[in-house]
Amino acid sequence: MNDASGTVAITGQEHWTQKGPAKLFLWEKRAPDGAKNGTVLFVHGSSMASQPTFDLHVPGRPNSSAMEYFAERGFDTWSIDMEGYGRSTKDRGIDATVSEGADDLEAGTTYIFKTRNYTGPLLVYGISSGALRAALFAQRHPNRVRRLALDAHVWTGEGSPTLAERRKKLPELLKTKRRPIDRKFVRSIFERDHPGTADDNVIEAFADYILKLDDSIPNGTYIDMCNNLPVVDPTKIKVPTIIMRGEYDGIAGFKDLFNFFEALPNPDKQFAVMPGIAHASLHQKNYMIALHIMHSFFTQPEPIYSTYKP
Repeated sequence: MNDASGTVAITGQEHWTQKGPAKLFLWEKRAPDGAKNGTVLFVHGSSMASQPTFDLHVPGRPNSSAMEYFAERGFDTWSIDMEGYGRSTKDRGIDATVSEGADDLEAGTTYIFKTRNYTGPLLVYGISSGALRAALFAQRHPNRVRRLALDAHVWTGEGSPTLAERRKKLPELLKTKRRPIDRKFVRSIFERDHPGTADDNVIEAFADYILKLDDSIPNGTYIDMCNNLPVVDPTKIKVPTIIMRGEYDGIAGFKDLFNFFEALPNPDKQFAVMPGIAHASLHQKNYMIALHIMHSFFTQPEPIYSTYKP
């Protein structure tokens, strides 16, 4: 189907799968002329579901939807709501830890492979605690991941001012399974590290979409990031990996990420610093830098010669 400009309109398709008794929601946007470059799976963070993060539309902001950006460039794209978020099951009282999120990704990728007659290993992008979920998933299931992009990632938490502040609230977080969210909370994501890195209309559109789907979110990943780090072992991540770190991101210190990067065994790895970007890279003024870096890594030729053996 073509739109008024003559280009092919990209429409989304909803999918559902099971993880035991839990229903998981998946959202798909396909390349109009077929997936020439592979399939991307996007993994959301602690405080919002998948569609606001990866399929946000803001008037006057081209390529605002990361899913459509990649679909237009020859990728099939998927996102998934972790259990406890968005349109997935929310009533089982789980903590929605990083480990449980990796379980969600196992169930989601099983469904993707079955539904699309096995796409081959996926290109996986995770942001914030979504990076931890994606990394743990790649650690457990390296055969399902072709390339791994970890944005706003954290390893031990060393040098993280955001986590230092969050730990002060740990006793409160441990009392309940979920915490309420509102517009003020969403705005705080953009104000805590370096105010001014995101446009107000984008923040408001992001908040509108988040709050349309959720008025509370699970505490599990917050507790993991305050109390249980490290939850991922970089020496066991054997797939090609890029670490994407915003200049002003308060979650992960440079030293922490460099130590993680150094421990990754596969020599097909990169470390990218994104100037002018804080934590929520896809919703920043410089979001095109994040998309460019991701696209470049996902389309990088595979090495013809390598002595690395997983």
